[in-house]
Amino acid sequence: MNKFTFLLCYLVAAFSFAQVGIISGKVLEQSTGSPLLGATVQNLTTKQATTTDFDGLFTIAASPGEVLKISYLGAITQKITVVNNEVIMVSLQEDVAVLGEVVVIGYGTQAVREVTGAVSIVDSKVIESLKPTRVEQALQGQVAGVNVTSSSGSPGAGLNIRIRGISTNGDNRPLILVDGNRIEDLSVINPGDIESISVLKDATAGIYGVLAANGVILITTKGGRKNQPLTVEFNSWGGFQETTRRLPTLNSQQYALIKNEAFANNGQALPFTDISNLTNTNYQDAVFDDALILNNDISIRGGTEKSVYAFGVSVLSQDGIVGSDKSDFDRFTLRGNFDHKWTKNLEMKTGFLYSYTSNKNINDGGLGSVLFNALNMGPNIPVFDQAGEFSLAEGLGNEVINPEAQLANTFNKNKVGKISGNFGFTYSFLNHFEATARIQANYSTSYGNNFNPRAFYGSGKVFNLTENVYSEYEHFFSDYTYDTFVKYKNSFADNHNVEAMVGMSAYRTRGDFNDLTGFGNISNDYNEVSIAGADRIIDGDINGARRFDDRLLSHFLRAQYNYKGKYLFSGVIRRDGSTKFGPLNKFGVFPSASIGWVASDESFLKDSKVFDFLKVRASSGLIGSDRISGFGFQSLLNGEGQYVFNGQIENGTAIGVLSNPEIKWEEQFTTNIGLDMKFLSSKLNVTLDVFNRETNNLLIAPRVSGILGSGGPGSGAPTINGGDIRNTGVEFAIGYSDQVTDDFSFNVSYNVTTIENEVLRVNNANGFLEAGSFGVGQPAITRLQEGYTIGYFYGYQTDGIFQNAAEVAAHPSQIALGANAQPGDFRYRDINNDGVIDTDDRTDLGDALPDFTMGLNLSFNYRNWDVQTYLFASLGNEMVRNYERNQPLTNLTTNALGRWTGQGSTNSMPRVTTGATANQVFSDFFVEDASFLRAQNMQIGYTLNEAALDNLKLSKLRVYASVNNAFTLTKYQGFDPSASSGDPLSSGIDNGFYPVARTFLIGINAKF
Repeated sequence: MNKFTFLLCYLVAAFSFAQVGIISGKVLEQSTGSPLLGATVQNLTTKQATTTDFDGLFTIAASPGEVLKISYLGAITQKITVVNNEVIMVSLQEDVAVLGEVVVIGYGTQAVREVTGAVSIVDSKVIESLKPTRVEQALQGQVAGVNVTSSSGSPGAGLNIRIRGISTNGDNRPLILVDGNRIEDLSVINPGDIESISVLKDATAGIYGVLAANGVILITTKGGRKNQPLTVEFNSWGGFQETTRRLPTLNSQQYALIKNEAFANNGQALPFTDISNLTNTNYQDAVFDDALILNNDISIRGGTEKSVYAFGVSVLSQDGIVGSDKSDFDRFTLRGNFDHKWTKNLEMKTGFLYSYTSNKNINDGGLGSVLFNALNMGPNIPVFDQAGEFSLAEGLGNEVINPEAQLANTFNKNKVGKISGNFGFTYSFLNHFEATARIQANYSTSYGNNFNPRAFYGSGKVFNLTENVYSEYEHFFSDYTYDTFVKYKNSFADNHNVEAMVGMSAYRTRGDFNDLTGFGNISNDYNEVSIAGADRIIDGDINGARRFDDRLLSHFLRAQYNYKGKYLFSGVIRRDGSTKFGPLNKFGVFPSASIGWVASDESFLKDSKVFDFLKVRASSGLIGSDRISGFGFQSLLNGEGQYVFNGQIENGTAIGVLSNPEIKWEEQFTTNIGLDMKFLSSKLNVTLDVFNRETNNLLIAPRVSGILGSGGPGSGAPTINGGDIRNTGVEFAIGYSDQVTDDFSFNVSYNVTTIENEVLRVNNANGFLEAGSFGVGQPAITRLQEGYTIGYFYGYQTDGIFQNAAEVAAHPSQIALGANAQPGDFRYRDINNDGVIDTDDRTDLGDALPDFTMGLNLSFNYRNWDVQTYLFASLGNEMVRNYERNQPLTNLTTNALGRWTGQGSTNSMPRVTTGATANQVFSDFFVEDASFLRAQNMQIGYTLNEAALDNLKLSKLRVYASVNNAFTLTKYQGFDPSASSGDPLSSGIDNGFYPVARTFLIGINAKF
């Protein structure tokens, strides 16, 4: 090489080195401002890459114009174009979707791409935006196949969770685990503490055995991360609540005119001769209040190389929209967890949760509830009479009283203290094995009192008391679960991946119910009465029947295999033994299996321009259920009996619930076929599931003859295996998210579920079971019957209104229904065409189960602003209107203004009269379409920028305003179309449900 050539090469190299240069920078976590260790920084031009150090620092060779790609597990990847040699500062935002790539399953976690079962996830971002007061509210509309209904909107009231329909006429509750602890009452959990919720919906839930027959909900609370500096997070929100609806009842003048007409139609004297100066009272306005709600919680999290920790405190206070502080709820929760790696092979996990709740209750459902009385109370009666006392509800029937007097005489306090804890070790050995032993335990005490003072509400009222009644109770509950299992995990030839687990679980739960009721305290003041001051006392647990002690012993085996992460298999065998069954049926064996195929990894799809990811999966299996009372297989003398000795009545024991030594496991056979797909650079996600779930040998308590002693105090019908039910359905979920520009991003997701329920068999002489009450003295109106939906409504079909006497004469007689028909009365269909209208003409009038449920979630982010909306819809469900008391002087809704007044006036609303008619028998007139669309949450928020945060010494500060239950679109005339009693056989009968409140909130999220 000559000197000229050498000089030229030297100059080119020097020039190139000067152009490339060395770029340095720092990578931080956006939410906390903490440096990220191990973030990858790659030059996309040269393909050279490096990682950040403990302080989040990096250096890399790069030239101006080249693009650096910065990525980190659980964060949204960023691309930055190099402009000059200045230090680059990068803040990576948490990517919830990526974090969700690893999900919690039975006894561990699994990568999403390897999951072969039907699993859905709700992350903390959704929970934080919804601001639910109870965890269950975060599931409604977020997870396909999960339906949540309220039995009452009263603060602290429980919600009913149904996963993939109603599979039994008994206990339909899913198994709920919080950090491994079994939790029955979710009111003890602060939703703000939750990191994620996983819902297991198919046979793969069988790893949890007998407890998982109705699905499994796995809740993971927020914890620390390795090498995370101390992070403090404070959340506060508050606002007020109001009712979403008041029913249109008659005002005093309308009421007087209608009642005069009703009396006149029966030939009676008019009750109102002068309607010009009537008092006008709207009792709904009187009982409904605007109510305050306030929540504050603070948490700290962090971690070192060997330890992670988290600690949190929250306080919630909520008044009721009916009765205000007479139906309030307060909750205090304290939680913590600490995980530590003692050695390379030994790791410890601990956690605890303490909660204390206090609430007051009102009569909020059924005949005689506060809202029932508010609707039926005469509007011409003032709240107070001229003497300043509560007005009496004279002439309004035995059940209707002044609701304000009812609230004033409501006194009770209920308190629950609960502590839950878990402790466990995991030891790794022989490279591929790890053994885990852990114990979880719960202990709770509930105590409280109730006082019904001496009171007179009007002549003949069932609520009148000539002596007061004061009761106290104290209940104790405890349970523990001991799990031990060994896992094996290995890979062979880089393609065959095997994981196996074998273990056992022991579970015991105990309860002790103690209560005393005292009658006839001299004082009538709540603050002065006591059990000791009572004239006579009744012990509610005289025979020790109000105790339980149930146990489970289980062994399980799970094997998982995948080839190149492409062909997937998982199989489970679980053997459960329950003390609720006799010696012949105590143990049951329940197998399940699932397979999956990641088709997008195949060579013929690897370069597909359509699919970014495609997985086909299928599962099938058998799960048992023992959700019945204990010792039903043997006779017990724990009933109540009274005997005469020496002329004196003495309390003693008698036969308890009738026994059935042959009862055995209720078994549920489930199959599921699913598709998981991603398109458009994984921006579009689609999931489809088709399932069939058949429950055999239903554990039910049929009606039996009282001759057998089942009607005695403490006794009851035996438990039998009495039927089969099938649920089939389809779940579909689709979501699209995109970062359109640096300033604008959005997310849209939609899910829909359709479920068909059918009773396959009822094992009794009648072929059906009855339930559900309507009005007073009428036969049951719901049924469990072969070929029909569980709990369908059973009554008469109307066929318009008789317009004249000729139509009445030409129609089959309706006298069997209680009265001869007259013009203006309902015409009922002769279903069996026998020429008579009687009980044999009752038929299917619909059911409370929706044909479709769906959720639509929208979120938009523009610079520092974010807007979110969550909608939920239920279509095809019916509800029975049962909040109107048909008495001569009870109030009516404004529907009565459209009553029949003569031939041709109407063909849908009967005449008004005080005489006997068949218009009040249960018919389709009282069954309404309860489909609805509800705005679960609408929210707008603003996050301060980094410059403002530096001045405030914060890493994050977001302020927001939201409305929960903003609006509900429905044709249903009652207070709340989403309400349900929770009873599988009578869930859709509305006795005046306490409605879920509309809530206006403002709040802040701050991180330090």
